[in-house]
Amino acid sequence: MKFFCMKVLIVEDNRILSDNIKSYLDFSEIESKQIFSWWEVVFELASNNYDVIILDIWLPDIIWLEVCKRVREKWLNIPILMLTARSTVQDKVSWLNVWADDYLTKPFDYEELLARLNSLVRRHLSVKSEKICLWDGIEINVSTKEVFYKWELVELSKLEFKLLTYLAKNKWNTITKEELLEKVWWEFDSFSNSRNVDVYVWYLRKKLWKDVVKTKRGVWYIIT
Repeated sequence: MKFFCMKVLIVEDNRILSDNIKSYLDFSEIESKQIFSWWEVVFELASNNYDVIILDIWLPDIIWLEVCKRVREKWLNIPILMLTARSTVQDKVSWLNVWADDYLTKPFDYEELLARLNSLVRRHLSVKSEKICLWDGIEINVSTKEVFYKWELVELSKLEFKLLTYLAKNKWNTITKEELLEKVWWEFDSFSNSRNVDVYVWYLRKKLWKDVVKTKRGVWYIIT
């Protein structure tokens, strides 16, 4: 089976099991990192990009449902594979319907673990091509021209959507007002029309949240 290139975050407080999972992923030439508590999850996801999370439902400092909830609030669409010793139908339905993308019951076969990770990443990539996810639960669906903030649909005008999408596609890059006028408004007289940028950025901040667009000496950029 061909496996996608992926970066995996292993959240498992059982050190032996965590080591075994990492060893198998290393053997399969898949990059991974081990952490052992919820607070490390927050730090890692804020500092690094991961394609999928392996999450044990019994962490020492927080219940699994709260972990998934907080991950979904900040990193909306990252796939989560739950590891659990519980296998009742009610448990499985809760995980799949509410927070998790897939589950694996302990003990498990490592080949199956890898196959499920591969499947999650493959499905995620097919959806990701049409969606852009930003910090604090903002999701832009490019194909349907919809924007969600913490799972709630936000009504944007066509120009607001176009501005937000352009900034999101160029996140981490500094964007000048002149560039926005040319690419979003298709106007070139920056002196007379730069106020349009100010006004529509204010609209986005009001409808989403105040830091959705940062400013620095007249340069705009989208946060991630």
